[in-house]
Amino acid sequence: MNEAKTHITAAPVEAFIDTVEPPAKREDARVIDALFRRVTGEAPKMWGPSIIGYGEYRTTYASGRDVHWMRSGFSPRKAKHSLYLMGGYCDDLTAAGHADALARLGKHAVGKSCLYINKLADIDLAVLEEIVAADWETMQRLFPDS
Repeated sequence: MNEAKTHITAAPVEAFIDTVEPPAKREDARVIDALFRRVTGEAPKMWGPSIIGYGEYRTTYASGRDVHWMRSGFSPRKAKHSLYLMGGYCDDLTAAGHADALARLGKHAVGKSCLYINKLADIDLAVLEEIVAADWETMQRLFPDS
């Protein structure tokens, strides 16, 4: 089986955020980090060189592939912030609930397990917190012992 390329590193999250460019993305990253810390109660860890993750879980896919991944997280990319919302990916009911919240969020795009936001000024932070909280609760329910 292929092993995931992205693993937890010992790099300090704050040091990474300090390098994010441009400065507006750096400030957004600090706000997003604070939101995730508040909602999850977890101290973040770096996953690879550019992903900030909160919590972790292990599972085995139907294909037999073992997975060790973050429960939730984000990456402050130059063009857009990528938020990794695994609960909506792993659970159809959570995904349906996200659809309602996403309609109220503001300007964004979505991928299979990602929410893309250009800048925080484009969205309603309270709705983002609602989405992250629902997603986190789902991951805790689906993977309680991870």
